[in-house]
Amino acid sequence: MGRFAEAAKYEAEAISIAEPTQHAFTISMALFAASALHLLKGDWAQARSRIERWVALARTGNFLFHLPWGIASSAWPLAELGETSEALNRLTESEPLLERLAAGRIIANIAWFYCALGRACLRLGRRDEARRLGDRALEFCSSQPGFAAHALHLLGDIAAHPDQFDAERGETHFRQALAVAEGLGMRPLIAHCHLGLGKIYLRTSERDQARDHLATATTMYRDIDMPFWLEQAEAELHRL
Repeated sequence: MGRFAEAAKYEAEAISIAEPTQHAFTISMALFAASALHLLKGDWAQARSRIERWVALARTGNFLFHLPWGIASSAWPLAELGETSEALNRLTESEPLLERLAAGRIIANIAWFYCALGRACLRLGRRDEARRLGDRALEFCSSQPGFAAHALHLLGDIAAHPDQFDAERGETHFRQALAVAEGLGMRPLIAHCHLGLGKIYLRTSERDQARDHLATATTMYRDIDMPFWLEQAEAELHRL
């Protein structure tokens, strides 16, 4: 819901409770939750810090799902921070691990981690792989509409990419994601969808619609304190 300041208090409390236990799985759970906070906010350095600790702990124990989840999560911030080689290594390592979980029907949260891999691929310019991973994420979302909205948004961003621009497909995906996000109060994702729609309408010269969506995205990012994404929206408004 974009209540990041409130979430940060819970993050700090959870980690302060978990660390004195010196119990790897307990600390790993706290870091898993913390990583989601920073990934959703777009705070890549903080996300990477939490996830690298999470992965290190998961490698020390026989945690059935934490290692695949952590490695998959790590590829996204690494890609955003420009650490291309390591991001590619994590992509290569994590997808077979996720597929093993999927084959065993251990699928709780798995759509989110396919989305994370898709995001990493998109950031690295591997758009065909990103689309495949977005489609894979959707396969596990029949009872998890929030994850479906994230997968649809990923597919919208792929369709909106200038190198293989498909306005109709992108608009469809963004509007589908937006409908779900609005119904669930997912404010960061609502803002992302408005940004995506604004980019599409800017490229198709529908300037009034572009301005409306970009202004909405800018206002929302500012209100919920998402500076990385606010900069993206402001840049698109400047282009307009």
